[in-house]
Amino acid sequence: MPRIVPPAPGEPRRPHGPRNPGDAWVEGDRGRYWGRFGAAGLLAWDPARGILLQHRAEWSDRGGTWGLPGGALHEGEDAIDGALREAHEEAAVPASALSARFASVFSVGYWSYTTVVAEVRESFEPAINDPESIALEWVPVDRVAELPLHPGFAAAWPMLSAQLGRRPQLVVDAANVVGARPDGWWKDRAAAAERLRDGLHTLVHHGVDADDLGLPGSRWCPDVTLVVEGKARGIADVDGIRVVNAPHEGDSEIVEQVSALVAEHPNDVTMITSDRELTSRVESRGGRVHGAGWLWERIDEAAKR
Repeated sequence: MPRIVPPAPGEPRRPHGPRNPGDAWVEGDRGRYWGRFGAAGLLAWDPARGILLQHRAEWSDRGGTWGLPGGALHEGEDAIDGALREAHEEAAVPASALSARFASVFSVGYWSYTTVVAEVRESFEPAINDPESIALEWVPVDRVAELPLHPGFAAAWPMLSAQLGRRPQLVVDAANVVGARPDGWWKDRAAAAERLRDGLHTLVHHGVDADDLGLPGSRWCPDVTLVVEGKARGIADVDGIRVVNAPHEGDSEIVEQVSALVAEHPNDVTMITSDRELTSRVESRGGRVHGAGWLWERIDEAAKR
């Protein structure tokens, strides 16, 4: 069994003692790690400037190396939320300027570290907010490996860097998915489509299992295209969810959307429908297909987090 070790009095990492029950060391047969409930770090990628890296204070674990802003998770905290919180606390990274793309988990069984990769949507300048950093710098992607990296980050960097810029796509047949759940959707199809849209928004925030999308890593936050038809037309987009109004019947519009996305994102397009004919048409164009029940299960799971 792993052993929980609180910070020692006066330990530089937490000069004033634990700020949260998660701020403690975990010791076991594979080593000593920071974070009672695990830890997470943020890899913020700006296509124009590179990766935001933290030069770690000499007194810290693996001090003097370069790594990611991050730290111990709070009890029950989602790793994506924790990585964004820690990056804000340590480096003034604004969550509103980022879009989470994917997460990768390193685990020793009794402890895990989640790297959350996020793309910068609005340029920002980081700021040192605590004594754990010597410096914060934007480092071009092709120069990251030249630095003396934290060993954990160095081991993960080849896989992480290979996925930068990858944007999996989820195309949702709203009429079919809404019709799979007897919640009174026939009384107000637009409201039912909005409920689905909002559920997708929550799901995208928490991420979809990488295996479900045929991708490496742990979880991905795909872009979503929600195709609506008939009386559901006219609902608004929300962040990460693009609503497409089918001018006539939805199937033809869905096939057009899938075809266009496959051309731009080969092997990264997943369609959600339980319609067999539509499934065949989508698969013939290179899309992966999951059924409506699959999606509802994941939306329900995300809502509980």
